[in-house]
Amino acid sequence: MKIYKSYQIVIIGGGLAGLSAALHLSQANLDILLIEKHPYPNHKVCGEYVSNEVLEYLDFLGVSPFEVGAKKISNFEVSNTNGSLIKAELPLGGFGISRYALDNLLYEALDSKIDVVFDTVKSVTFSNELFTIDTKNEIQFTSTYVVGAFGKRSNIDTFLGRQFIQNASPWLAVKAHYTYDFPEDTVALHNFVGGYCGLSKTETDVVNACYLTTYKSFKRFGKIPEFQENVLAQNPYLKDFFENAIPEFEKPLTISQISFEVKQPVEDHIFMLGDSAGLIHPLCGNGMAMAIHSAKLFSEVFLEASANGNIDRKEMEHNYETLWKKTFSKRLKSGRKIQSLLLHPTATRVGFSIAKLFPNIVPAVIKRTHGSTI
Repeated sequence: MKIYKSYQIVIIGGGLAGLSAALHLSQANLDILLIEKHPYPNHKVCGEYVSNEVLEYLDFLGVSPFEVGAKKISNFEVSNTNGSLIKAELPLGGFGISRYALDNLLYEALDSKIDVVFDTVKSVTFSNELFTIDTKNEIQFTSTYVVGAFGKRSNIDTFLGRQFIQNASPWLAVKAHYTYDFPEDTVALHNFVGGYCGLSKTETDVVNACYLTTYKSFKRFGKIPEFQENVLAQNPYLKDFFENAIPEFEKPLTISQISFEVKQPVEDHIFMLGDSAGLIHPLCGNGMAMAIHSAKLFSEVFLEASANGNIDRKEMEHNYETLWKKTFSKRLKSGRKIQSLLLHPTATRVGFSIAKLFPNIVPAVIKRTHGSTI
């Protein structure tokens, strides 16, 4: 295997976290390589709602989602399995944009400022203060630092022997775009037995429908149309949606073995960003913003350390891990609690009754899974 080139930083994964970190770090004229599996643009399983907490940071990176038609979202509605509906105003608000558009927007903003290779990483090893990265196309790179931004689940997790990857997960997700009459200023979360489905408009005026469910719930029917007809349709809002919405994809996108177990922000000296560091439950609607935010945290820690002229790897790892946990750990914990309650019929019924009496509870709960403007 031939060593192609050595870099200061190699970023593995070109999703929101990887691209945002690449853009931020490129402003310091560092020698950076981004390795991504698939050329842009492409669709991904994702809720496609982004909290406004990252808008100012995206502007700093030179990216404006509204230039490509992102929808401004200010309202939230949630229903239980029977269709009881609660509406609320989002504390910060957000915007709706597809990963197809947002990832490509970030990629185009790079404008050849760094090297980009479309390939699959097979292994990452660290020895004598240097990383060696081997790819599927038999290319080898070396790097002083590596950033892991390879998403929810990757073959690299298996290679590294990360704890969460060794445990089976009961979760799977399904996503597709549809033509449907839906308010563009609203993001909806509709519950069904064994899961929940998010709806919001994207830049092309289609509605993104993305739902999370358990294998136990899904396997009774085995196929997506049958599952949607027999399970999701028990919620009247989802029944109306899937009966009247016109699919824009040939078939829905799916992802399985989604793990919400605790991960480490630094693993084998690799700085983990986005879902690679920790996955918040989708019902919180904050995964995309957290991925972008984590890129800011790492970039600032790295640039501050490098400005001192002599980077202490151990100290930098400690600083990033501490900052990541301080910023996101409470959100993840709150997300786990909220999901547990929503998937428990009695708890959901009681919670909806209380929220009907005290509507300010809903924005307060949302705040627990979101941050302030960065």
